[in-house]
Amino acid sequence: MSDQTPGYDQDAVNAWVSENVEGLTPPFTWEQLEGGHSNLTYALVDTDGNEAVIRRPPQGELLPKAHDMGREFKIISGLGQTNVPVAKAFGYCEDPSVTGAHFYIMSKVSGRAMYSPEDVEEWLSLDARARMGVSFMETLAALHSVDPADVGLGDLGRPDGYVARQLKTWYGSWTASVPGAEYDDDRIHALHEMFQNNLPEQGPARVVHGDYGPHNCMVDADGNITAVLDWEISTLGDSMADFAYAINGWGDPDIEGDNGVSGSATTAPGFVKRDVLIETYANLTGADVSRLPYYRAFNFFKTACILHGVYSRYKEGKKSTEGVDLDDLFDRMKNSIQFAESTAAEL
Repeated sequence: MSDQTPGYDQDAVNAWVSENVEGLTPPFTWEQLEGGHSNLTYALVDTDGNEAVIRRPPQGELLPKAHDMGREFKIISGLGQTNVPVAKAFGYCEDPSVTGAHFYIMSKVSGRAMYSPEDVEEWLSLDARARMGVSFMETLAALHSVDPADVGLGDLGRPDGYVARQLKTWYGSWTASVPGAEYDDDRIHALHEMFQNNLPEQGPARVVHGDYGPHNCMVDADGNITAVLDWEISTLGDSMADFAYAINGWGDPDIEGDNGVSGSATTAPGFVKRDVLIETYANLTGADVSRLPYYRAFNFFKTACILHGVYSRYKEGKKSTEGVDLDDLFDRMKNSIQFAESTAAEL
C-alpha cells in the first residue's frame, strides 16, 4: 500500500484499470477527497487529463453488509440508463487481492455539495438557490419514477412493507437502548402505536436513496443537480418515506429552530420554501401528498431512535466521548421526538 494513499496500492490499481476499464489511461495522479462517509475516496486524473473517483471501504474489520461497494456500483450503473443524474460507472473490482478491498471507479462530476450556509454563500447566487430547490425535487421525482426492474435493480431489496419494517427496526433499537441510555420516553411508545395503527398503503416499490439531501448532491453554479452521491444505504421501498426525509431536512429560515435543521445549507437566503418543493414533487409524480405528515413524523421518530442509540453507546462507554457534547445530542433526540409528535398532530 502507498504511504500517500492509505488503503490503495497505486501500481496494482493502475494495472487493474488498464486491463478492465475503458475510457481511462493510467497511471493516475491521486488526491484525497473530503466529506461524505468514511469510505476511502480519491480523485484520479489519468494521463489524458480524464477525471475519475475511486472508492473503497475503510481499512480494518467491517460489519458484513457495511460499505458495500458492489451495491453502490450496481445502483449507479442501473440509474445511469435513466435521466437520474449519477456519475458514470467505469468499473468495479471485487477481488480484494488487488488493493486490500473491493473498490469501484466512477466519473468525477462537476459541482459542489452543499453542507452549510457558508457553502451556499460561496457557490450559489440568489437566482441559483431558487433554481436548486426545483432541480432538487425534479431529481428526486425522476428517481421515484424509475421502475427498478427496468434497470436491473428489482432485487435491490424487499419491495413491500417498507415502513412497517422500519418501524420494527427502530422501535426495537429504542427499547434495546433504554438501559444504556438510562432514558425512556412515553411519547415514543405512543407514536409507535399510532404509526402501527395507521400504516399507509404502500405504492409501487421504488429505489429510495435513504439520505437524500443537499449534502449528497453535486450542484453546479446555476443551481442544477449534476449528480446524486452516496447510495450506500439505498434500497427498495416507499418513495413517500424518501420524499418526507428530504422535506424534513430542507431548512426554512422563516421558522425559528426549524425542526432541528437551523444550520442546514438551505437556511441561507434565496431558497424556495417547503411548500414549493411539495407542490413540485406532487406535480411531477402525481403522488398523493395528503399523508405526508405521517411520513414526516415517522422520519422524525426514526431520527430520535437513531440518536437514542448513539447516546446509549456513549453512556455505556462503547464510544469515546472526547469532543462530543452529550447534552446537545440528548437535546437533539428530545427535539426529534417533539417534532414527530407535533407533525403527527397534523394528520
